[in-house]
Amino acid sequence: MVKLRLKRCGRKKRATYRIVAIDVRSRREGRDLRKVGFYDPIKNQTYLNVPAILYFLERGAQPTETVRDILTKSEVFNELCPNQIKLT
Repeated sequence: MVKLRLKRCGRKKRATYRIVAIDVRSRREGRDLRKVGFYDPIKNQTYLNVPAILYFLERGAQPTETVRDILTKSEVFNELCPNQIKLT
């Protein structure tokens, strides 16, 4: 199974995160299938490759809770199912 989750980058006490599609059995710093976004909690910036994220979500990838919150704030789920009730 594939998950969309955060992968830690950056230097000590200055963490940034990549949003990656990764196999469930891999560790956090393990080999990812594809990088689909970037999140900087200090500057509160996000970059999302929306077509790639939608590709993985349509094929059954499950986002972690933190990634789900990031995707909800950027309204990616509205593009996935515009006529359905919002996901919580």
